[in-house]
Amino acid sequence: MTSLFPLSLSEILLVIIATTGLGCIISGRLRPDLAALLVLVTLGVTRVISPQEAFSGFSNSAVITIIGLSVITAALEQTGAVRWVAHHLAGLSGKSETRMIAVFMIAGALLSLVMNNIAAGAILLPAAVRVARQAQIPASKILMPLSFGTLLGGMATLFTTSNIILSGNLIAQGQRGLTMADFLVSGGPMVITGLLYMLFIGRRLLPARETAALTTVGVVDLRSIYQLDQRLWEVRLPPDAQIVGTTLAEANISALTGTTVIAIWRGHTAIFHPTPTEQLRGEDILLVLGREDRVTQLEQFGCIIGRNSTPGHHLNLPIELAEVIVGPRAPFTGQTLQQLRFRTKFGLTVVSLWREGRSYRTNVGTIPLAAGDALLITGPLDRIQQLAEEPGFIVLHTQPAEQLVGRQAVIAGVITLVVLLAATTGWIATGEAMLAGAAALIISGCITMDDAYRAIEWRVITMIAGLLPIGIALTETGLGAKIGTLLTSKLVVYGPMALLTGLFLTTVLMTQLVGGQVTPLIIGPIAISAALNAHVNPQAIAVAVAIGCSTAFLTPIAHPVSLMMGPGNYRSGDFLRVGLGLTVVCLLTLLIVMPLVWRLNSITP
Repeated sequence: MTSLFPLSLSEILLVIIATTGLGCIISGRLRPDLAALLVLVTLGVTRVISPQEAFSGFSNSAVITIIGLSVITAALEQTGAVRWVAHHLAGLSGKSETRMIAVFMIAGALLSLVMNNIAAGAILLPAAVRVARQAQIPASKILMPLSFGTLLGGMATLFTTSNIILSGNLIAQGQRGLTMADFLVSGGPMVITGLLYMLFIGRRLLPARETAALTTVGVVDLRSIYQLDQRLWEVRLPPDAQIVGTTLAEANISALTGTTVIAIWRGHTAIFHPTPTEQLRGEDILLVLGREDRVTQLEQFGCIIGRNSTPGHHLNLPIELAEVIVGPRAPFTGQTLQQLRFRTKFGLTVVSLWREGRSYRTNVGTIPLAAGDALLITGPLDRIQQLAEEPGFIVLHTQPAEQLVGRQAVIAGVITLVVLLAATTGWIATGEAMLAGAAALIISGCITMDDAYRAIEWRVITMIAGLLPIGIALTETGLGAKIGTLLTSKLVVYGPMALLTGLFLTTVLMTQLVGGQVTPLIIGPIAISAALNAHVNPQAIAVAVAIGCSTAFLTPIAHPVSLMMGPGNYRSGDFLRVGLGLTVVCLLTLLIVMPLVWRLNSITP
């Protein structure tokens, strides 16, 4: 019987270091980028690999490709090129639920061919919410198909993080890297079968669920939109109230009681969106949002509590409302609104926070923000539009802005097409092509150097560069070959397709736990070693593993683009119910397509 044992000292150290690092990432005890750096340093210090090899991840072609692609994606967004495409694609959706699902899945897949999956989802999300609500179709019927469409599109292109990493793994082991054509012929059919599954089966399993807050702009009734009948209170300030003469910031009402001041009535004047520097006066009437037991705490300051008690005052407010999603890689995740000084910085008030189907209306400012949170905000329309420009915030609008194609958008589009053509034809190495394209976009003025730096997700780059040495260590120590031999001894007796299927399913399961960016760093070197040991085409195995990294349909945490779909008010079980069938469809498609497009028993150096 083939066994991993005995292991050398360096192999034992590698197992301990890798499992500890992954354990910290999965458990959330350490930030993924910090855990990756600790893995990198420990591998070098213990001499499992040389210091030069430990730091080689930062110069790896896969990392360079991802950096260049990040800048290209940001330039396409900033110039409005992809928003113009998204706007016109959304216009094709009509009012039919089936047609909307088809349009947004196809749009997500097409955009994912040339840009980051998360960026594609973020661009299409506001349009999807808007057209769904205009057609009075629950957003939950559209947003999950949209996220799945971007993931399916990622299977058919080289320009997905996991696919780039797998190509780099092949090159590191002396094999031919992957091309755009390799993924188009293998992953393209996944897009078609996945779309058909969602149109005929998956859409019937989608929940008909909407968040309590419909995104809107204009004159609205807070009671009907936010269902706040039991949460809105009028608080009158007698002249002798303790907080009279102080500013809202000095009164510290939010921190002391966990409530939010929405507006102030002063005589015949209404002050909506009061700033923290607004001074409170005697006979002011505050419109306060919060639970009764929290609001009544204001009585200790001499305030008088009531609900719609003053003649002439009612709760129909001419107030701008918007729903804002916390992006998957927002730089402020883990911080509270108070720590961000949100109200002071943006001039907006958060009245509610939605997370995993639950609404939080009390102490909202003290809740650490997480990816996928939906913030219901009030404030001036120009401030809401300014918030949309801030990294990490995805503002959902009901009214589409006019989409025009400017000169910069055309230049960005042309440069991107040239880069893609150069990379896919092999005229220039992919990493060099992406970096050259990023430089061309900066020189042409499509994006500034500062914005280019901001566009690069350094946490992701650090995590990938820090974990890439695990692959080097697996190869250098021989542990990857041992694990590969163990796999081949169990599976290859049933043929190359058994090995391919086993590696695909292992990848899919691991992706649900640690995501599609970490999984290829661990599975990739082992899968390629297994393929070489079994004399199975390593490029075919690498493509199957890469597709498995994008098969992130079973849990919302498997891929950041699914976390982004907060307005669908999904629960974890929704993804399992709909995604299980799609995963099976992808597996069956893989089993049919791979023998047709690949010579599985051939090895291409």
